[in-house]
Amino acid sequence: MDKTLLAKTAAAMVASGKGILAADESSGTCETRFKSVGVASTEENRRAYRGLLFTTPGVEKFVSGVILFDETIHQKTDDGVPFPAYLANKGIIPGIKVDKGAHPLALAPGEKVTEGLDGLAKRLDEYFKLGARFAKWRAVITIGDAIPSHTCLYANAHALARYAAACQEASIVPIIEPEVLLDGAHSVERCEEVTEATLRATYAALAAHNVALEHTILKASMVVSGKANARQAGVDEVAERTVRVLKRTVPAAQPGVVFLSGGQSDESATAHLNAMAAMKGLPWPLTFSYSRALQNPPLRVWRGAAANRDAAQKAFHHRAHMNSLACQGKWKRDLERQAA
Repeated sequence: MDKTLLAKTAAAMVASGKGILAADESSGTCETRFKSVGVASTEENRRAYRGLLFTTPGVEKFVSGVILFDETIHQKTDDGVPFPAYLANKGIIPGIKVDKGAHPLALAPGEKVTEGLDGLAKRLDEYFKLGARFAKWRAVITIGDAIPSHTCLYANAHALARYAAACQEASIVPIIEPEVLLDGAHSVERCEEVTEATLRATYAALAAHNVALEHTILKASMVVSGKANARQAGVDEVAERTVRVLKRTVPAAQPGVVFLSGGQSDESATAHLNAMAAMKGLPWPLTFSYSRALQNPPLRVWRGAAANRDAAQKAFHHRAHMNSLACQGKWKRDLERQAA
């Protein structure tokens, strides 16, 4: 375990004005997104699209790292440069998704636990050789009638902790992502309660497995109303509730917190981040680790056509720039009216 490298990587991941691009969608998720714009989800199309994002001129000013999928970490640019090497040469840290997805949790109807611990140490060693310096593991917590259960929270926290320990042993910084889903009709108050319980369980498990918090990054959900709830909490309320939960549960030793967009609209994810980052007295930097909230605009512009590449890169650059401003508390809504 190289503690110096771990500390350097963690600090760079949450550098001021920068966030993380999550480009680690599975082939199935890519198929759904590509289908929405009429593009076949072939391996070559996935390579071309992700290459479009990675080679966007100047995006390294706003993006500190990219989470790759197993397929992508083995792919190359149009010029034949492996994606990890290309990103690293650009000053962007390559990362890798290592979990095997969420699966039904036995004796816990409606709940899931993330799998992928078997063989993880070997895979991490291989990914390190390919250039990955951080990893991601996503747990999913569903809010519903009488759930999440203690069983679900404990099972996912335990898996996250074991994953994090394995990463640190391999000199790879673990992103810890216990996502509280916004699916459902629950209130923002209920979301706050569940988010706090989830983070408490997660940090207790990390401590039990001797994980050094100084060498981790938390990927957190925002405290929002369930998308089917009639009362949608406003930007300031979301920011206040989210930061309150983080202050109650996340130790100051944490190098930084990155947020997932979790199905929010592009602009909402940016506005919420901006409101939180503008708060005073935060013990850790807050920034983004967005997938759809960064990729929706360029995907809609690209639509699989090489002729649209430059325009798609411009749209991606704009979205990354807006979120860079937001993680510094400098974003203003009128900036969104500028052409992407």
